[in-house]
Amino acid sequence: MIKVAKFGGSSVADAGQFKKVRDIVRADPDRQYVVVSASGKRFSDDNKITDLLLLVNAHIAYHVDCSSLLKDIQDRFAEIARELGVKYPIEAKFEEFSSVIKSLSPEYIVSRGEWFTARIMAEYLGLPFLDAADVIVFHHDGSVDMERTQIRLREASVQLGGRFVLPGFYGATVDGTIKLFKRGGGDITGAIVARCLDANVYENWTDVSGFLSADPRIVDDPRTIHRITFDEMRELSYMGASVLQEEAIFPVREVGIPIQIKNTNMPEKRGTIIRESAEDNEREHLITGIAGRKNFMAVHIQKAHMSDKVGFLRRALTIFERYGVSIEHVPTGVDSFGVVVNGADVRETIYSIVNDLQQELKPDVINVVDQLALISVVGRNMNRRAGTSGRIFGALGEAGINIRMITQSSQEISIIMGVNNSDFERAIKVIYQTFVDSEMVDMPSRGEVQ
Repeated sequence: MIKVAKFGGSSVADAGQFKKVRDIVRADPDRQYVVVSASGKRFSDDNKITDLLLLVNAHIAYHVDCSSLLKDIQDRFAEIARELGVKYPIEAKFEEFSSVIKSLSPEYIVSRGEWFTARIMAEYLGLPFLDAADVIVFHHDGSVDMERTQIRLREASVQLGGRFVLPGFYGATVDGTIKLFKRGGGDITGAIVARCLDANVYENWTDVSGFLSADPRIVDDPRTIHRITFDEMRELSYMGASVLQEEAIFPVREVGIPIQIKNTNMPEKRGTIIRESAEDNEREHLITGIAGRKNFMAVHIQKAHMSDKVGFLRRALTIFERYGVSIEHVPTGVDSFGVVVNGADVRETIYSIVNDLQQELKPDVINVVDQLALISVVGRNMNRRAGTSGRIFGALGEAGINIRMITQSSQEISIIMGVNNSDFERAIKVIYQTFVDSEMVDMPSRGEVQ
């Protein structure tokens, strides 16, 4: 078996965390490939190395002296190396980097957080260091050249004896120019390595023990989701319930490699396994998870005999597109529909959009609902149990919570409801208590509708 283990910033924040990583890697010889982020926060008021390097870039751009900031970063790395007994000359190498920093690109500067973290980790684990710039190949448009990346990774793996430590978050174009992924891109790096080296499992080690079934800031001690499908994860992540960079699922999903979320600080915990489809089990929760976000806006449009007017909905959506607004949801009726958008996206343009809708569509009624929160109830088993949506709506009704909008995914794994911002937290608690807290359901036997 081959495992790719990616460790996030909290897992490599200081020497104590490095030791936990060492114990985890040594505990399983299948963990052949290690990907690391830059050192993260050591405590709540601390700074991530990546954020400090971004600040260095800002200092350089505005011609402000950044020597003291660079010294702080150097001292962080030197302290880790010293406590671990690493011989790599981190201080001298960082000084070399600092001496030419004004001649370097902003992306190169930011990438050094991962680079130096991985250099220390490689020596500490006794594994070869592999620079991501040598194997993760970007096209000039920012997309990954997966074919070249796979060739380079496989060649490097053979040359390095089938084991290495790789910095995440960056790669390079074919001409050697450093390119960064978006924030959280170390997760994507790990997924690419897993895909290209035909791993059996992609482990993502962080500071939580997997996906939670609700936001712990709203629900006390929410249940950990032990098994989740990629589709369910996407639904929950879209609403903000994420411990993994969303785009990290695509490289491994396409080739059927599962992702396992694990806690570096509590490696004995089961964590969450993410697969294309869930394995059959005797009993399982009806609701996988609940997530949501506030501050949406809905524009409701009504016109008699709208269903007979070809292109009416398209014309409405074109107006939103004209203003560069992304559409979140479009709940529809026979003679009406709503367009749900992020409130921040239309803060400056909503009056112009409504005016254009009135002028071009001549609707009978147009109504704007502000301060709307969306809650997504996600569960692959919901379509197997009649009356699930009725129970959700009934529970919210009994709690005096008004539902402003309802829509369901085409895959029938999620129900999305709109409530007032003021009811958001209470609605999530009611749904959680109704389902996750109190109910387990039997899974269907093999052969039943999946």
